[in-house]
Amino acid sequence: MVMGLNTGLWVSAQVRICDRAFIPATVVRHGDPDAGTVLLKLNRFEQGVTVYTQASSLNDEPAWSRGTGPTPVSEAEADAYIERQVNTTPTSGSSRSRTAGGQYKMDGKIV
Repeated sequence: MVMGLNTGLWVSAQVRICDRAFIPATVVRHGDPDAGTVLLKLNRFEQGVTVYTQASSLNDEPAWSRGTGPTPVSEAEADAYIERQVNTTPTSGSSRSRTAGGQYKMDGKIV
């Protein structure tokens, strides 16, 4: 997360940003509100689903990696990936965004 922001506050802010942009977003599972890992599932309908996981860049700036791989997957595959991550990292939480035109912008670079 961004230095100084806990996970719960960051997730709440992202849901609010989506709400203001008329992008449906929900928190599906709550993890540790102070230092939990965030899994972000973007459903772009016909274009497929991508699950992003938190990462860090070399200069400790926010970054994301494609947990489900370089190409979008089916929703079932994305849900299975999230379930595996939550089972191995119990502090994980996940949020979901459904966006038709790729409108949601990640707050860090994708590595």
